[in-house]
Amino acid sequence: MALFSWPLVSFYLYQRLPLAKATLWSILGAYLLLPKGTEVDLPMVPPFDKVTVPNLTAFLICRFVLGRRVPLLPAVPAAKVLMLLYIISPFVTALLNPDPVVTGQTFIEGMKIYDAMAIVIRQQLFILPFLLGLRFFRSAKDMESILLVLILAGLWYSLPMLFEIRMSPQLHNWIYGYFPHSFQQQIRDGGFRPMVFIGHGLWVAFFIMTTLLAALTFHRIRRPSIRQLSNGMVIFYLAVVLLLCKSMASFVYAVIGAILISFIRPIFQARIALIMVLIAMTYPISKGLDWFPTQTIIDLAAEVSEERAKSFAMRAHNEEMLLDKANLRPWFGWGTWGRNRIYDPVLGRDISVTDGRWIQVIGMFGWVGLIAEFGLLVLAVRNSSKALRFLQSHRDATVMASVTLLLGMNVLDLLPNNTMTPWTWLLAGAVMGRAEQIRMDRAVGVRQSNIVSNKS
Repeated sequence: MALFSWPLVSFYLYQRLPLAKATLWSILGAYLLLPKGTEVDLPMVPPFDKVTVPNLTAFLICRFVLGRRVPLLPAVPAAKVLMLLYIISPFVTALLNPDPVVTGQTFIEGMKIYDAMAIVIRQQLFILPFLLGLRFFRSAKDMESILLVLILAGLWYSLPMLFEIRMSPQLHNWIYGYFPHSFQQQIRDGGFRPMVFIGHGLWVAFFIMTTLLAALTFHRIRRPSIRQLSNGMVIFYLAVVLLLCKSMASFVYAVIGAILISFIRPIFQARIALIMVLIAMTYPISKGLDWFPTQTIIDLAAEVSEERAKSFAMRAHNEEMLLDKANLRPWFGWGTWGRNRIYDPVLGRDISVTDGRWIQVIGMFGWVGLIAEFGLLVLAVRNSSKALRFLQSHRDATVMASVTLLLGMNVLDLLPNNTMTPWTWLLAGAVMGRAEQIRMDRAVGVRQSNIVSNKS
């Protein structure tokens, strides 16, 4: 089975590559290649899937094969508090949800201590890439490795993408024997969105957008990504592939990112990334207080496309229904197993759509879980923005700002989509780890300067 062959792939990568690059390829490769929706549910442990298997494998290899210690809690005090909340709050959620959910013909049993333990373990497994990034991505070279791996992965992955654009998204079905999502959603403008093994055409488009911005960053610092191809050729090719993905959101992200990377100073790029993550953090609050101008946006969207206006209205309606239910148990949520969703009062069938990550988290784990998860991401971007002020190398600052911008876009995209992946956590950990190293280097430099001043 593909899932259980991945540890062998990861072991090979860690034997052949530097630790940081092996971690990048192990986590990103699993996201791009392993089947979506397949899981092996064993007794007493969380399900093994394309998230938990590569995360656990990378951690175990680093710790027990390479002998590299990986702290289970960050040294940064604020990050430590948020991570403890992230891991422990679902345990409280399970304890507060022993009652069954009964709606029409639907019966979902209450949560038990067994469920509480399983959720805590799954949360810890899900966030392992954050700890790996925090521990092993500390240098400017490590930041460049992130962009290089993205570019190479994007060029390689574009081949099956182009195949599916022409022949329809069938590779997941041919290789793994099933289709993991709605085929209808992959049809757009008389053609197809590629899905490959990621699970949805929108997520594939978002991935290729990040590779395009990585290539633009290499062009900005005048570093070749591939010896045989100029950066200009790589950028043009990836831009064409992105257009063929037929995703307006990813195209807008690409345009904004290209402008920022090409013309805006790194420190301001990081501040814009910080604004992005703060928007993602405050959006649920504005929705809960009914401050968000939903109807105004629907009216503006209708002037551009009636179809997009209907899509946004449907999404907004579902968010409001789900948020109303979440507010019945606001602090720690309703728990897992679909307890947070809306069901037909007579037939009991699920009538809700939970596209955005935020509405899923707040429904399952409440405001405490939402603040813990999004707070860690906001903190990573904030620390990076502060650390950039102390980088004297324009090249290092450009790369750091670009990686921070990619993280900021990913966090902002968690509002309409559930694009939270191990790669997201790895980026967040890498950005925070690099920022912490910059702070430590500056502290050492200040101390040495004071010693020299005292001697003189």
